[in-house]
Amino acid sequence: MKNTQVIIIGGGLAGLTAAIHLSLKNINVILIEKEKYPHHKVCGEYLSNEVTPYLKILGLDLDSLEPAKIKRLKYSSKNGESISCDLELGGLGISRYALDNYFFRKSISPNCQIIYDTVTTVKFEKESFLVYLEGGKSLEADFVLGAYGKRSNLDKSLKRPFFDRLSGWLAIKAHYRNDNYPEDLVSLHNFNGGYCGLSKTETGAVNACYLASYKSFRRYKNIETFKEKVLLKNPELEEFFLNSEALFDKDLSIAQVSFDKKNVIEDHILMLGDAAGLIHPLCGNGMAMAIHSAKLAAEGIIEFYENKHIGRSYVEGSYQNKWNLEFKSRIRAGRILQHVLLNSPLSEITHGIIKNFPAVMPQIIKRTHGQPFYA
Repeated sequence: MKNTQVIIIGGGLAGLTAAIHLSLKNINVILIEKEKYPHHKVCGEYLSNEVTPYLKILGLDLDSLEPAKIKRLKYSSKNGESISCDLELGGLGISRYALDNYFFRKSISPNCQIIYDTVTTVKFEKESFLVYLEGGKSLEADFVLGAYGKRSNLDKSLKRPFFDRLSGWLAIKAHYRNDNYPEDLVSLHNFNGGYCGLSKTETGAVNACYLASYKSFRRYKNIETFKEKVLLKNPELEEFFLNSEALFDKDLSIAQVSFDKKNVIEDHILMLGDAAGLIHPLCGNGMAMAIHSAKLAAEGIIEFYENKHIGRSYVEGSYQNKWNLEFKSRIRAGRILQHVLLNSPLSEITHGIIKNFPAVMPQIIKRTHGQPFYA
C-alpha cells in the first residue's frame, strides 16, 4: 500500500509551493526536508511581483510579512559607473528565513505530512516510486517531485551528468545593517570575477549575496580578504561594506554552483526550481521561477487525478513543454548576460550602449522575467 500520492524532496520555495497547491486539491503529500524551519539560505532575496497573483489564490499574503517594496534597479560596472531604471513589475525584498517559514506554516494541513530526513535513493518500478531515507525508512508514492535545490547527493545517485563536472562558482551571503541603503532598490554590482546583489528585507537588513568564480577567489585566504581585495575595488561596494554592520556571525556560503544544463525530468521525477535549471543570480528571478515551476508540476498532477484518461507520460510531457515555454529562453538569456557582464571588453561596450540608450535596460529585464500568472 502506498504511503501517499506525491512525495516532494526538498522544502524550499518550490517544494512548499507544490505541497500547498496539491494539498488544497485534496491530494496527499509527504514533503521531506533536511533542516527544521526557520533557517537562512544562500540566496538573493528579491522576489518578482509576477508571482503575487498566484500566491494570493493559494491563500498566501506576503504583505503580512511586511516586505520591502522594490521598484528600482541599479547596476554598476567594476569601476563603479552605474546605470539605474525603474522595474515595471517591481518586487518584494524578503528573507528566505521569513519566507520559507511562512510557506512552511501555510503548508501544514491534514493532506500534507512533513518529514525531517535526507533522501538517499529514489527508484521507479511498476508505475510507482520507492524513496529511501537516511533514517532507514522507505516510502512509496505515485509521483515524486525533486525540489532539493542546486546540488545534492541525490543528483549523484540519479547519475545526472552535471554532478561529475567541477563547477567554477561559489556563492556567499550575509545580512547587514545600513540605514542609508534605499528600501525600494535592488542593485547589482560587478567586480573582477563575479557580481554582488544588494536589497533590503522585511527586517530592514540588507541582504548581500554574491557569486564569485573560483579562479578569482582561490588567490585569497578567506572571504574577508577576498572582499577587501576584490569586491571593494568597485566604489559602490566599497561604500556599502565600509558603512555597514554585519549581522551574521559568519557569512554563509555554498560551493559547486553549477549553471550546466539539467534535465527537467530524471527517471520520471519532475524537477522543480534550481533542481530543474538554475538561472544566473544576476537576473534576480530564481525565486519566482521556483514558485512558477511548482505551479506547473502541481497542475499536471492534479489533472492526472481528476482525469482518468491521461497517464504519466502525458503529465511528464506536459510539464516538460510548459517548463520549456516559460523558462528555457530566460535561462539562455541569463547565460548570455553573465558571459557579457563578466567579460571586461564586452561589459564596457554593453555598459556604454545602455548608458546612451536607457530603453535597452528594461528590455534586458523583460528577457529574464515573466508576466504575472494565476492558478
